[in-house]
Amino acid sequence: MIRKEPVSEGTVAVIFSLPADHPAMPVSVVGSFNDWQPLRNPLKVRPDGSATAMVTVPVGTRIHFRYLGANGQWFDDIDAETITPEGGQLVV
Repeated sequence: MIRKEPVSEGTVAVIFSLPADHPAMPVSVVGSFNDWQPLRNPLKVRPDGSATAMVTVPVGTRIHFRYLGANGQWFDDIDAETITPEGGQLVV
């Protein structure tokens, strides 16, 4: 699941979330917002078992992202606005 929440005028928080039973854990979200650095935005496990990570970007930014899971498994989020060869895409 992906949520967008206003942070301040001109910025938006994008919250990436995976369910507790996701088989690829541990997972990082990797994308244009973090120069595709694999360990910069790991999803953190919440008390309910789900895992989330948040990034803050300027309003109007187009981001591309993928998840990197255990054993080097790359996968896309079905909640992305579109899936491109670069991964999921959102305009925030």
